[in-house]
Amino acid sequence: MTRNEALVYQLLSASDRPQSAYNILDALRDKGIRAPLQVYRALGKLVERGAVHRIESVNGFVACQLHDCGGSEVSIFMLCTQCERANEFTDASIDKTLQALGDDRKFQAAHKVIEITGLCADCRSV
Repeated sequence: MTRNEALVYQLLSASDRPQSAYNILDALRDKGIRAPLQVYRALGKLVERGAVHRIESVNGFVACQLHDCGGSEVSIFMLCTQCERANEFTDASIDKTLQALGDDRKFQAAHKVIEITGLCADCRSV
């Protein structure tokens, strides 16, 4: 892992909320990361390795919260619209259903991500 990748990964690991590339850049300027390209390159490599996930609905990134995310299972994110926390999990039965749907349609999924938005328990109780 390069120095920039390590800095980006550490920042994302310390947060339970998705971070945009520009938030990452702003947070790491004092550590020598000065250009968006440096952040995007680091994010690209981290996503490629499965250490970081892109959250499409908020155009942000989170560190993988699971130990073995490189498998074929679907990544599922519950995203709180109030506090913006992201919780990641997998579910073998959902993965099997998606696989069967793909098989029925002669489609092979390359990337399986589900993003569910709503309110977490903490925000609902306020």
